[in-house]
Amino acid sequence: MTLHYEIKFLDYWHMSSGLSAGAKLDSTVTKDTKGIPYVSGKTLKGLAREMAEILGDKAFVKKCFGAEEIDMGECYFSNVELSKETREEIIEYGLQERLYDVIASTKIGKKDKFKDGKQIEKRDIAVDNSLREIEVVVPITLEGVIDDIPDEYQEKMKQSLKMIKRMGLNRNRGLGRCEISIVEGK
Repeated sequence: MTLHYEIKFLDYWHMSSGLSAGAKLDSTVTKDTKGIPYVSGKTLKGLAREMAEILGDKAFVKKCFGAEEIDMGECYFSNVELSKETREEIIEYGLQERLYDVIASTKIGKKDKFKDGKQIEKRDIAVDNSLREIEVVVPITLEGVIDDIPDEYQEKMKQSLKMIKRMGLNRNRGLGRCEISIVEGK
């Protein structure tokens, strides 16, 4: 069975490419050769597997996702991308740069404040050399496909996908909130 789904990002998100942009950015997002962001199938498979493990059906996890370092499982996860029409329009009009923004953050540490030789309080202060800027993607909707899902596990796969609520860098700090919905009839 083949399953089509959409990921609707509700906030900025960042799937790291593992690369920096020199002095400009500490981390850039994963992009295709035309500068369009995407979520790798491998990333989505890992998140879906994590949710499948929470469901507790070991046979489902092993069959669809594989056993750790032994096999890959039967299911194939495509990259999750913009729809073909939207992608082509963005490329045609050269709008790729409008898909991105930059956010900055810094580490906050405590510094003692003294008066007359006695510590009177601890103050929050930016830690030297801790400013980081990362590239993020604006909220958009992407499409993906999972192929070769055994019939007996299609509902569990849908359930696992719908359990994913955040993805990417800083997902515990507000980035990457998302909703996944199943696209019927494709």
